[in-house]
Amino acid sequence: MRKWFYLSGAIIAEVAGTLALKGALDSPALYLVVALSYAAAFVFLSLTLRVGMPLGIAYGIWGASGVALTAVCSLVLFAEPLTPVMITGILFVMAGVILVEAGNRGDDEHRAVPDAPPNEQAPPAEHGDES
Repeated sequence: MRKWFYLSGAIIAEVAGTLALKGALDSPALYLVVALSYAAAFVFLSLTLRVGMPLGIAYGIWGASGVALTAVCSLVLFAEPLTPVMITGILFVMAGVILVEAGNRGDDEHRAVPDAPPNEQAPPAEHGDES
């Protein structure tokens, strides 16, 4: 459950930084928010990876969610257009992430080897000449 909390933090921070980047064009003080938000996004993303979410899944969800939320928020905050073609593109990106996640779950089942013996290494052979 922590991985989803961390990933949500990464998404929110990245979207906040991107929106602040647009706002910084008119208010340069917002560049500080941009820098802090992007730094927070990468910290949260690294925590997501540290608790075990695969990189491809984390990055895919982070990217797709960031694109979708940024597009919707820029519509609301900056009156930028969100056309049917853009919405379709966002849906395709999200569908791709879902397929990657579904493929990862199936791959996890194939990698699991029940009752596998522990990996024991033989001690290294000694090849020394005692003279």
